[in-house]
Amino acid sequence: MLKAGIVGLPNVGKSTLFNAVTRTRKAEAANYPFCTIDPNIGIVVVPDDRLAVISKISGSHKLVPTAIEFVDIAGLVKGASEGAGLGNQFLATIRETDAIVQVVRCFENDDIIHELGSVDPVRDIEIIHSELILADLAALEKRRASREKKAKGGDKDAKKEVELIDRMMPHLDQGKPALTLDLNDEERALARDFFLLSSKRTIYACNVAENELAAATKDPDSHSKVARVRQFAADHSGSEAVVISARIEEELSDLTPAEAGEFLSDMGVSDSGVAALIRAVYHLLGLRTYLTTGVQETRAWTITAGDKAPAAAGVIHTDFERGFIAAEVIHYDDLVFLGSKQAAKEVGKLRIEGKEYVVKDGDVIDFRFNVS
Repeated sequence: MLKAGIVGLPNVGKSTLFNAVTRTRKAEAANYPFCTIDPNIGIVVVPDDRLAVISKISGSHKLVPTAIEFVDIAGLVKGASEGAGLGNQFLATIRETDAIVQVVRCFENDDIIHELGSVDPVRDIEIIHSELILADLAALEKRRASREKKAKGGDKDAKKEVELIDRMMPHLDQGKPALTLDLNDEERALARDFFLLSSKRTIYACNVAENELAAATKDPDSHSKVARVRQFAADHSGSEAVVISARIEEELSDLTPAEAGEFLSDMGVSDSGVAALIRAVYHLLGLRTYLTTGVQETRAWTITAGDKAPAAAGVIHTDFERGFIAAEVIHYDDLVFLGSKQAAKEVGKLRIEGKEYVVKDGDVIDFRFNVS
């Protein structure tokens, strides 16, 4: 299962957000730096309203959503790349994740200490970016030293690594993350073995005050701090920024769905932003969902964008991929519009696809296979 690491400076709401998305109280949320020492890990259900809709068509007895893993990581401070605070532990843990959710404090509250004495979301982002880049530069210098001798001895693979490192280091020296360096397919495959921190895709969670959520959700650019984060994300890495209120979502975790809906409605919003964040992270990881539905259950299955039908079948069981014959496919939108698979078949919307079919997000599929 792919992992998204929740990172940020101390006291920006990381642990509160983790508790919110995982619906647990595993992470201690306290008003002092480094209240999170060992990383907390939780499995997070990906919200998907499509399951309930098509389950009514199939008469399913059970709904099974898909999930991803979130990791709450110790707060980072300036100098982490040199071991300050819990920097070494932070960097080692983030290296094991597949994407980053950077929680950015966009609220003022004199009762909650900010590590640097003031609230400035772009400054906070830049600190973390700098520490990741500095850590990557140190790792590349070390790797280059270990490969240079082999390269001079005629090792072609080592020579390619040295050449790529020599391209990367000036880019990082300019304060630019590895993610933004233009690489060809061969270089990109080689760079994956470097496990660079600044090569991980990032989404920004703009944590706003409870009383600011409704306005910031309706018009993010109306909130000055959120607007600055959105601009930074667009200018520096083409990333997405999502408005959330971790404190509100944590409060909602103690309520029933009906109570939570009423609570949010009274505030003028339909969501605290966490559901949108989870879905955004899912797509950030390059994940997509196809659906199966029947009387027993309606289930969401996770695949990687670009997966073909046999690989998608293999997510259910390896025998499905090994003995793949064909996939009976209808897209969710067509199924809902037409009301049944039979109606879809009559108008040609229920198709038989072969091994080269690239599965789309929202496809509803039945697989045909034969394992002798």
